[in-house]
Amino acid sequence: MLVVGSIVIRVTDLAAQLAFWTRALDYVPREPVADDFAVLSPRSGPGVSVSLDVVPSPRMLPPRIHLDLYAEDQDAEVARLEALGAERVHWDKRPVDADYVIMQDPEGNRFCVVDADGWSGWAARE
Repeated sequence: MLVVGSIVIRVTDLAAQLAFWTRALDYVPREPVADDFAVLSPRSGPGVSVSLDVVPSPRMLPPRIHLDLYAEDQDAEVARLEALGAERVHWDKRPVDADYVIMQDPEGNRFCVVDADGWSGWAARE
């Protein structure tokens, strides 16, 4: 059996991305943090880790993979992430009634904030 243990995000500025993603996800770095790699884990409870890896890599659009972050209060989370340095991304093909907002972190790594209203997975988290 396989289990997703960590999702790796390629970064340029590890310190800046460490600051963004720890606050964005309420994660903490697992010690030791190297000069070119960090593993972030949930502050409390189970969850998939996010690793930050300093590796030069060209940005591809659209990205081949991205995070979908589920939010109980999508508007509040989008505003909070914008205050941390994330930006909304406009996409011409996004449906008017989409339940997601496309965003990017300060280095341009894309992710979506999904409105989790009615998502049964919240009960599993409690």
